[in-house]
Amino acid sequence: MRPEVRETQAAMEREGYIAEPAIATAVFLARAMRKPLLVEGDAGVGKTEIAKVLSRMLDTELIRLQCYEGIDVNTALYEWNYQRQLLRLRIAGTEGREPTEVEQMIFSRDCLLERPLLRAITRRDGPPVLLIDEIDRADDGFEAFLLEVLSDFQVTIPELGPISATHVPYVVLTSNRTREIGDALRRRCFYLYVEHPPLEKEVRIIRARVPDVVDGLAREIASVMQAFRGRRLHKAPGVAETLDWTRALMALRLDRLDADAVEETLGCVLKDHHDVRELTAQGVDALLAGARSGGPADA
Repeated sequence: MRPEVRETQAAMEREGYIAEPAIATAVFLARAMRKPLLVEGDAGVGKTEIAKVLSRMLDTELIRLQCYEGIDVNTALYEWNYQRQLLRLRIAGTEGREPTEVEQMIFSRDCLLERPLLRAITRRDGPPVLLIDEIDRADDGFEAFLLEVLSDFQVTIPELGPISATHVPYVVLTSNRTREIGDALRRRCFYLYVEHPPLEKEVRIIRARVPDVVDGLAREIASVMQAFRGRRLHKAPGVAETLDWTRALMALRLDRLDADAVEETLGCVLKDHHDVRELTAQGVDALLAGARSGGPADA
């Protein structure tokens, strides 16, 4: 492993993110080359956390744009503060003023509501980390608009003209693959696919994020989570569920798993009622037996 990558890996681990060489390399290269980083993978594998960790490593602001179906330019880029514009007109009045003077008065920067994309471009205190979360939920039109912004880090507001980035932000895009991302955006980015962690990595993640956990409990939790993901579930649990479950068990002051505790806290792990219903007491016992034996823990 290159020294630069090793240093990035160590920095991420200090922030509580256990990164294998592939993740550390992608983060280092995206940062060094100033290319957007597109991170794909199942829900809960730690994609969003990469952007959060990067902002802490760089000691800079994290600006998040949460994508959803129907998101438009106004939501992502800017809106005019109509209340302020009307108030300014009432105070200053328009009688005797030239139309251009009135226009300049109401279409000024202090009447502009900056949304995440514009705020990331205009931030003056160094480059922020711009997280564009779940880009796969947006439509093709918004993706095309986003590609234009990411290409030049410049936007044009008709009333004000072009606005270029004061500092080019570090950009992380995430996708759960609910929709295929276009080739043009993919080519613009450095690509990373994040999978569910293997057993030993998940144990390290639990210990890093929940330092007070008993070692034996951390390994049992990780083993059972591996077994859950080996089942045909409607919604496989991710690392976020692993950590939630660990904290819940800690709150119940448990230092090992038992069938009753697992069944009572399934809501931390399984998020679909079909999955909960199909997990019988016999299945829980089999999961625990496998976890304690150090085996695959298959039900």
